[in-house]
Amino acid sequence: MIYRLLALNIDGTLLQTNGKIHKSTKEAIEYVQQKGIYVTLVTSRSFPSAKKVAKALKIKSPLITHQGAYIASTVEKPIYVKRINEDITYDAVSFLEALPCQIRLVTEQFSLANRLKLNNHLLAKTVFTSGDPVFYSQQFVSSLSEYLHDQPVTPPKIEVYFEDKSDLKDAKNALGKMFTEIEIIELDSLRLDIVPAGVSKLTGLTYLGKQLGISRSEMVYIGDGLDDIPLIEAAGLGVSMWNADFEVKRASDWVTRSENEHGVAYMVKEHFRKQQPIEFLRKMNIIKK
Repeated sequence: MIYRLLALNIDGTLLQTNGKIHKSTKEAIEYVQQKGIYVTLVTSRSFPSAKKVAKALKIKSPLITHQGAYIASTVEKPIYVKRINEDITYDAVSFLEALPCQIRLVTEQFSLANRLKLNNHLLAKTVFTSGDPVFYSQQFVSSLSEYLHDQPVTPPKIEVYFEDKSDLKDAKNALGKMFTEIEIIELDSLRLDIVPAGVSKLTGLTYLGKQLGISRSEMVYIGDGLDDIPLIEAAGLGVSMWNADFEVKRASDWVTRSENEHGVAYMVKEHFRKQQPIEFLRKMNIIKK
C-alpha cells in the first residue's frame, strides 16, 4: 500500500515526557515531507498550542485541533470550525460547577477557566502547563456561569478535569442524557473533552482528506490516547505508541516504541524508507493524483 498522508497526535506521541521534541523526530518528519508525504497534526490541544509544535517541525499544512472542531493553517483563515452554542455552553457549565472539577472553555483566541483549588498535583500540572504559547490568554474567574451570563462564549471545545473518577463517570452519563448537541470524549479516567455533536479527531481528518483527495486507506495515523482509537482503526495503517493503554495497542496495526524511545522516528524509518517519493510514483503512473 502507498501512503500519502501521515497524521500525528502531539502529547504522548510527538512529545517526550519532558515536553520536548527529540532531534530524531524532527529529522523523521522532514524525511517524510521530502518524500512528498503530507504531514498534519491531530490533537485535543488549542490551535495556537498545536501551531507552536507544528512550527518546530516545519509543518505548514492545516492542523486538526480542538478534537477536530477547528481545522486551520492560520488562525485568521480556518477551513473548518464548529462551535458549541452559547446556551448549551452555559447549561453544561452550570451543571459541571456542582462537581469538584476544573472547567476550561477553549477557543482559538483564549481560554477561560474556573478558579478551583486542585488537590491532584498531576492534574494541576496538566491544566496550567498545557503547552499554550505566551500570547494565548488564559483567564481564571471565580464563577464561569456568572461570567457567561454577561459575556457568552461559543467555544469549539470545553475541557473538564476531575479529581475523582466516579465524578467523571457521573458527569459523562448525565451530560449524555441532557444534551444531544454535544459529544463527550473521555481522554482518561480524570479528563473529559466536550465538543459539538458530530465532531471528533476522525471526522476532522476525514474532512481534511476529502479536501486533499486522500482516502483514509492512504493515511498513517500515530497516537497513544483513548480518543485516538477511532483514527487508529480507520487509517490505512494505525500505529500506537508503546506508552499507550492496552486498549489503544489492541486497536492498532502496529505498535512502535514509546515517546521517550523516539517511537515516531522509529516507525517512520521502518515504513517510509521502503516507499518511493510521491512525485516519482506519479511519473510512473502508479498513483494518478
